[in-house]
Amino acid sequence: MPLSHDQITRFLKSVHPYDALPLDTLDELAKQIEVLEVDEGLPVYELGNTLPGIFVIYEGQVEITDENGAVVSHLGLRNSFGERGLLKDGKAATHAHAHTPSVLMVLPPNVVRGLIDGHDVVANFFNRTRGERTGPQSLATSAIDVLMAHIPATCPSALPVREAAQIMRDRHISSLCVTEGDRLLGIATLRDISGKYVAENMPAATPVSAIMTPDPITLSPSDIGSDVLHVMMERGIGHIPICEGGKLVGIVTQTDLTHYQAVNSAELVRRIAHAHSAAEMALITAEIPQLLVQLVAGGNRHEIVTRLITDIADTATRRLLTLAEKKLGPPPVPYLWLACGSQGRQEQTGVSDQDNCLMLDDSVSGDDMAYFTELAKYVSDGLDTCGYFFCPGDMMATNPRWCQPVRVWRDYFNGWIAKPNPEAQMLASVMFDLRPIGGAFDLFEDLQADTLAAAEANSIFVAHMISNSLKHTPPLGLLRGIATIRSGEHRNTLDLKHNGVVPVVDLARVYSLQGQLPEANTRARLKAAEAAEVLSPSGARDILDAYDLIAETRLEHQVRLVKSGKKPDNYLPPSTLSDFERSHLRDAFVVIKTLQSAVGHGKGMLS
Repeated sequence: MPLSHDQITRFLKSVHPYDALPLDTLDELAKQIEVLEVDEGLPVYELGNTLPGIFVIYEGQVEITDENGAVVSHLGLRNSFGERGLLKDGKAATHAHAHTPSVLMVLPPNVVRGLIDGHDVVANFFNRTRGERTGPQSLATSAIDVLMAHIPATCPSALPVREAAQIMRDRHISSLCVTEGDRLLGIATLRDISGKYVAENMPAATPVSAIMTPDPITLSPSDIGSDVLHVMMERGIGHIPICEGGKLVGIVTQTDLTHYQAVNSAELVRRIAHAHSAAEMALITAEIPQLLVQLVAGGNRHEIVTRLITDIADTATRRLLTLAEKKLGPPPVPYLWLACGSQGRQEQTGVSDQDNCLMLDDSVSGDDMAYFTELAKYVSDGLDTCGYFFCPGDMMATNPRWCQPVRVWRDYFNGWIAKPNPEAQMLASVMFDLRPIGGAFDLFEDLQADTLAAAEANSIFVAHMISNSLKHTPPLGLLRGIATIRSGEHRNTLDLKHNGVVPVVDLARVYSLQGQLPEANTRARLKAAEAAEVLSPSGARDILDAYDLIAETRLEHQVRLVKSGKKPDNYLPPSTLSDFERSHLRDAFVVIKTLQSAVGHGKGMLS
């Protein structure tokens, strides 16, 4: 079907990044676009073809497959494709076929490159890497959105002062915002109560409106910490309501500023290292969500954020081991406490359970086991108290199966490698992420090296591990290229853990086995795989960029939940993302799906 200049222009105004172009540029772009009609089942291009440009779907659906024929994406209205190959070497990196009769707009290569060179919005759109983070920010340069309490305590103007004082006492706060609906009328503080109500001996029924500061000075969430500091010092006040669009959305107090400066990973580690009980530690680990907010808002990369948060779990574990030994006495034989799962990989976020085990010196006797049973229970119970909940699969040192002498652990790994049944694959996947936390580290050194060598030498085991790594797939489907959960509690969301991060974690584990790499951290494994030539440089860049995007999107989602007063989780509604963000996320999923297909066909390297 021929498309008029006006039809092309109107359509491009609905597609990012072209919607952000100046009108004269958009008008000129429309003149240079070619329209291509493709019948159902016919190819748009084949792998290795020289691409005529970037394609945008005006009508119909297009199926993208990799070199092995595996479907990596179904694309519909407004989706674009072909950019990865065009911007790399001009050759198609995939196959594209019309799934239904389709009408496509084609942006010629010279036009695309001109737009990228001349317009930042286009350059940013086609740059699939994450921008460099700015690094840690100070209190003065942090956004108020990070500093403020997001659910301020409020009361109506007619509330008696006595009742307002009781609310402040019970909630351990020093002020109440006086509101009418969402509108801020004033603010009442403890100083107002003591300086006016008490000092002037006002009647018992005095309403809070009589002592409040009416129409207080406010700031917005987009202001920064220095604005708060300057207003507080200039006006001699300690509470500033935060309003947006005329509505009260938060409050910043001097206590919030002090708390912000005190909440950092080093300070939490210090306090945990000197705690005297799990209950005392739990008060400290309760500050991790706020730390997560500050670390992400401060511009730290995801691998730094998760490393710092994991350091807190490591410290809590070592402190509990110390407290256990104080209670139970010295251990009868050397032991080693190890973490697996996200803690083992140093990738904990705002939501984590515990996965751990104990390796005991081979001199351990049957009588000694009672000590380690008690030690495991003390530490695991303590971690649960601190918010690291019991593993649903019972992968914990409290399970006798995972509290054994080194010789038994060696038999475990040898058995899994020799007979890689489904349970063996699952257990090996978990246990290959082991990382020593506390105790005699030398108990693990030879075992790890020997296990990696044996695993790499057994092609059948490696094949089973590869098969196991493909069980978690990226959420690609028909709806704008992204498939959400269809039913249940998390309907219409993306599981950024099991369908986003985990597929990369599984692939990186396979590479570490193939290269006998000792690293446990996913990003470190991918970089080591590239250095060991298990993964090609271009494949490494693609998968690292995809992983970084998904991992940082996951953290940003958790931060949004924390800031809104909710518990962090891994379930992201795509509706909260812009078209720009959805497009990049979909591309990241396509990269992972392509690499899974390559690994599944015995081609571990992406060229």
